[in-house]
Parts: sequence; C-alpha cells; structure tokens
Amino acid sequence: MRFDYTLGGPIGTRATLGLVALQSDETVEHDLRRQLPLDGVNLHVTRVPSGLEVSTDTLAEMQATLPAAAALFPRPARFDAVGYGCTSGTAVIGAAKIAELVRSGTVAAQVTEPVSGLIAACKALGLRRLALLSPYVETVSARLRAVLAEAGVETPVFGSFNEAEEAKVARIDTASVIAAARALAAKGGADALFLSCTNLRTLDAIGPIEAETGLPVLSSNLVLGWHMARLGGLDDKGAFGRLWQV
Repeated sequence: MRFDYTLGGPIGTRATLGLVALQSDETVEHDLRRQLPLDGVNLHVTRVPSGLEVSTDTLAEMQATLPAAAALFPRPARFDAVGYGCTSGTAVIGAAKIAELVRSGTVAAQVTEPVSGLIAACKALGLRRLALLSPYVETVSARLRAVLAEAGVETPVFGSFNEAEEAKVARIDTASVIAAARALAAKGGADALFLSCTNLRTLDAIGPIEAETGLPVLSSNLVLGWHMARLGGLDDKGAFGRLWQV
C-alpha cells in the first residue's frame, strides 16, 4: 500500500548551523548544544580526522581533510553558519584558509572558528589584554598568542597545563581549570581571562571564575557558539552570558 506525502521545509526554520568537530574532541558538541537556542535551530555535526597528540604539525595536517569532512554534512543543507571547532588549528592554518576549505565541501553563508569568535568578542566587550589559559605545549600556544597579537589582542599573562595528549586534555576537570584561572588572575595586568581549547571543560568554570575574580571570562566554546549564533542571525539570549548584551 503506497501513501501520498507532502514535503516541508528544513528543521532549522530560524537557522541551520554546522559544526566541524575534531575526531579527538569530546567536549565542543556537548557545549554548543547547551548554549545554542533550540527552537527552530538545527545543528549538524561532522568530524575531521585529528591527531592523538597536538602539535603544529598535526594541526596543519587537517588542511588536507577539512573539505572531505565538510562534504559529509547533509547535501541539501544550506548553512547560515558553520563553525570549525579548533582554536589552535585555526591559529596554525589561518581563519581565511579554513573558511575556504569548509566552503569547498559544503554551502555556508558564514564560516567561523574560536579565534575569529574571540577577536569579535573582544571587540564587542572592549577587551585588549587577556590572561590566557591553554592546555597545550608552548609551541602550540605561542602560535595562538602571535595570531591574537596581530589582531590587537595581547596576552601578557599566560599559563598552561602543558599537555599534548588530547585524551588527557578532555579529562582535565573543572576544578583544575578554576584553580589555574585563579592563579592567572592574581598576576594582574589583564582585562579578562580566556580559557583556550574546545576540548577543555570550561563552560561550567566560567561563572565561578567571574564571581571570584571579578573579570570577564571567555572560552573557546563560548565564543564559538556565540559567533555562530550571531552570524546565523539569531537574536535570542541562548546561554552566552554577558556576550549577549552586546
């Protein structure tokens, strides 16, 4: 028995968003789904191969596979915004190159990543000097700090867990993040704190750190989600805290 049917529009009646997450990332997808508004918003996720350890070489290797990862999004989808979920990878590959590679695999009106999201957030909040907490080794962190400096965002205060293994980065607990951020804030000389890495569990640390230090706190997943929502034309608060006031 054959039934007739009618076709409707996409689930994302207000916005269709995409996330290119790293194969090794256990955190970013969870965080974005917590932050983005649900009503009329559809988030599609694909994965790009990534190394078990983070170095400038393994980050650069993602250039070769980003187009194929983006091509695994549903073919009929037309994205209002696609986010690439890697802060350090963006610093190594470059924001413009990432946008080009993503668009070679799918149709996206806007492409962003945590670095562009952070720079946009700093401009919106009037921030110029960040205390930066990174999970990674110095060579990876140094590239990110240089890219931020080129955009007019200095990182005079810096600290790291100095961990190269992604599986361990994903398991660093919130209490460790809060303790490290507290120590960085105590050094002074920064307008705000930035918790770098989409794989680091930072979302639940933001409120306690802000309450204790009095400083604005941004994280890779916070600024990525906020920027994707903004570029996607969403105007409701979501869960972006002070960022949605600007």
